[in-house]
Amino acid sequence: MKIFWFIPTHGDSRYLGTSKGARQLNHDYLKQVAVAADSLGYEGVLIPTGRSCEDPWVAASLLPVTRNLKFLVAVRPGLHQPALAARMAATFDRLSGGRLLINLVTGGDQAELEGDGVFLDHATRYEQSAEFIRIWREILTRSHQGESLDFEGKHLAVKGAKLLFPPVQQPHPPVYFGGSSPAAHDLAAEQVETYLTWGEPPAEVAKKVADVRARASKLGRTVKFGIRLHVIVRETDEQAWAAAEELISHVSDDTVVRAQAVFARMDSEGQRRMAALHARARNQAPTLGTGVSSLPPEGVSSPRGGPSAIGRTRKDLEISPNLWAGVGLVRGGAGTALVGDPQTVAARIEEYAALGLDTFVLSGYPHLDEAYRFAELVFPLLPLPLRQQLSSGNPLFGNPLGPFGETVANDFVPRASQS
Repeated sequence: MKIFWFIPTHGDSRYLGTSKGARQLNHDYLKQVAVAADSLGYEGVLIPTGRSCEDPWVAASLLPVTRNLKFLVAVRPGLHQPALAARMAATFDRLSGGRLLINLVTGGDQAELEGDGVFLDHATRYEQSAEFIRIWREILTRSHQGESLDFEGKHLAVKGAKLLFPPVQQPHPPVYFGGSSPAAHDLAAEQVETYLTWGEPPAEVAKKVADVRARASKLGRTVKFGIRLHVIVRETDEQAWAAAEELISHVSDDTVVRAQAVFARMDSEGQRRMAALHARARNQAPTLGTGVSSLPPEGVSSPRGGPSAIGRTRKDLEISPNLWAGVGLVRGGAGTALVGDPQTVAARIEEYAALGLDTFVLSGYPHLDEAYRFAELVFPLLPLPLRQQLSSGNPLFGNPLGPFGETVANDFVPRASQS
């Protein structure tokens, strides 16, 4: 099991959908989150991509302040050529000592894509992405033997493509990818090392895992699996659910409606499935994959003090035991969170692991605070091999370099609570 955290290059806050409780997005804050994740023992961090974010290659600036942390950096076909992407990856991998992971992102917002100069439809983007990552992989793989690549595809071509400085990792930095359409599953089966799903109920995740695994098996390949989730963990269930409701306590119904309208225009099957989970939670859509059904018109909100027109309570938005869809009311992409006390959240993670998932890419608000909370409360409850891995350098597991905690009465170090 590998636990990843998240670098919030699109901003961070104590409350979703509002500037209240927001934190300034600057390099100092990104470094704080990266250093926390590194020192706490997270395997790596995901860095998001899109026009709402700083460019994901900001990861290079975080290398000097981290030691072991891996960086899952997005590459977007159509925005640059695969040979250039291969050189960028090789350079980062060498400078980091082999700490690069690649997140292949095809994109799902047509308006954003057109703003970036990409005018391909959903099916064509996946065709292009398959050619892109095939060229990328081959260039990096052949660089270890000093060989060049000729490739003539439907959308992309290279002649004599060659990389003189190979990456540290062989044959290339591992590729991660997520998508819910049949085309995405085909691409994952053919080209990537790890398939990532967004946080859907376990039964739905199991179907996706089985489908990708079957497609890969037909090609003689094996694929690893992971999941992208938010987490809200507190010492008790009651505190965790209170924190979940507090997270969305200042967002207006108007903001939710406007955000959902943007998500509804996207051609991403994964985003449609996220939206359907929220709609289903409001008893507006019976099945996954059907998109957002009718919402209140823009500008309509609940009377002050009355129930929300959208529905924003635990009862409304808990779509599976301890799986809460509140984050996706206003946030695109991964929109669900595991909510509960440490034992409950650890148990839910184990449920997903039992489906064949070994990578958990997590985040929480604010990201610096929740990185500590999750590590302090949940790491000690995770499977023994992972605890042993973490214990080598993490004071949470009795690192003898202490003292650990504030010295008591200026005289002796604290001991663990006996309560």
